[in-house]
Amino acid sequence: MNDESSIGKFFARGNSYWLTRFIILRLLGFVYTIAFFVAARQLVPLIGRSGLTPAHDYLYNIHSQLGSRTEGMLQLPTLFWFGCTDQGMSTFAWVGFALSLIVLGGYANAILLAALWAMYMSIVHVGQIWYGYGWEIQLLETGFLSIFLCPLLDGRPFPKCRPPILVIWLFRWLGFRIMVGAGLIKLRGDECWRDLTCMFYHYETQPIPDPISRYLHFAPQWFHKTETLWNHVVELIVPWFSFGPRTARHIAGSLMVLFQVFLIISGNLSFLNYLTIIPFLACFDDTLLRHVLPKPLVKRAERAAQESHPSQINNTFSVALSILVAYLSIDPVLNLVSRRQMMNTAFNRFDLVNTYGAFGTVGRERDEIIFEGTDDAIITGDTKWTEYEFVAKPGDPNRRPPFIAPYQPRIDWQIWFAAMASPADYPWTFHFVWKLLHNDPDTLSLLANNPFPEKPPHYVRARLYRYRFASLGEKGWWKRELISEWLPALSADNEDLRRIMGALHWLDYGESPH
Repeated sequence: MNDESSIGKFFARGNSYWLTRFIILRLLGFVYTIAFFVAARQLVPLIGRSGLTPAHDYLYNIHSQLGSRTEGMLQLPTLFWFGCTDQGMSTFAWVGFALSLIVLGGYANAILLAALWAMYMSIVHVGQIWYGYGWEIQLLETGFLSIFLCPLLDGRPFPKCRPPILVIWLFRWLGFRIMVGAGLIKLRGDECWRDLTCMFYHYETQPIPDPISRYLHFAPQWFHKTETLWNHVVELIVPWFSFGPRTARHIAGSLMVLFQVFLIISGNLSFLNYLTIIPFLACFDDTLLRHVLPKPLVKRAERAAQESHPSQINNTFSVALSILVAYLSIDPVLNLVSRRQMMNTAFNRFDLVNTYGAFGTVGRERDEIIFEGTDDAIITGDTKWTEYEFVAKPGDPNRRPPFIAPYQPRIDWQIWFAAMASPADYPWTFHFVWKLLHNDPDTLSLLANNPFPEKPPHYVRARLYRYRFASLGEKGWWKRELISEWLPALSADNEDLRRIMGALHWLDYGESPH
């Protein structure tokens, strides 16, 4: 009898997390809204039938390798096995966007959240390199946990069922793995994290800086060393207090949230930092949140707590979920303690319990690929080349870096990676040049401008520049110097380009060969 009473008291603790559940789901709705909006704007140009890396061909190759579509579905779960047209892909993303707005507006139940999770997983699993970032699987894990935070059907902001305390604890476990994984990968990775000099370079070399990044880059070295040391404290020490007494939890949660807010201010890291805040919110309960949230909301939460009742079904599901997460945590924990720790890795087909990490290596120099075109029929020393400007990545040295996060221009990110390698490592860049040579409207929609609106350029080339922030007080935002040619001048009738396109099945102006 005493044991049953103790168990009942434990589950009853969920009655203190009504406001916690409310803000977790609202922030999740915001992240889903951004994620599906990005997909609606960019899926077709990136992975559509004539996209840079067509998803249809990707699924066809998997089908061919595994021998059947059924086996393909088991190995790579995605709803796009049932159809992968451009119109269907676009509609799919916009439906996800609309459902996300419902969650953002305050209404969510398990069915709605399960639909959003399955839809976004479907996109991630066909997104290829464009969706190969850690925050994609992090959103899937966060979204999956959130399914069990709600009743099955009741979608009201304050339903009759109490928030399940075990799911709150699982959110804390997610936040712990995110932070400790990021901290350990830094200590095991680049030596600049150990000698506290990484921040000398990070603001200038991160994927997409914002205007504040420049000012932070020129901060004193003592400031950079202090913030690097503080980074280690927040990522490696503070998360342990997520499981401590109430006051310790509140302090730990506050420090981790503020840390993410600073990262939001200092760079454009997509929706990563907004998403990472979500599990930290589980450190707070209503005793704290009632002092910072609007009074009408607090009163509704208090009334819900008074009128609530325990749900045996919800408690049973949360226990089952906890057992599943504990089992699936074995590989991530082994990865955390391994000297060969991997970053941002899923250990199962549904991306349910993953391992995370960021910036294990920090670049010392920033190289940028600049694509240029000309309508000259013959290239001479007097040929005038015009640059293509991207939405967010550095190009024109006089253009101010944007504030664009949580939105993510995915091609800008991939070009940041490509600048560290050769075109052979990023074959989609040949397809990109082919599209520019034909003024493909979908591809051009990914850019900030089209310098050849009347007719396509005759040649396109890519050059590699080294960028450095202009000193404070200097004219412009960047200084740059030419390093080398990254891609030679190519035309639509260039035999080498056509041979590469043919080998990649992209010759017929991007049409799928299947």
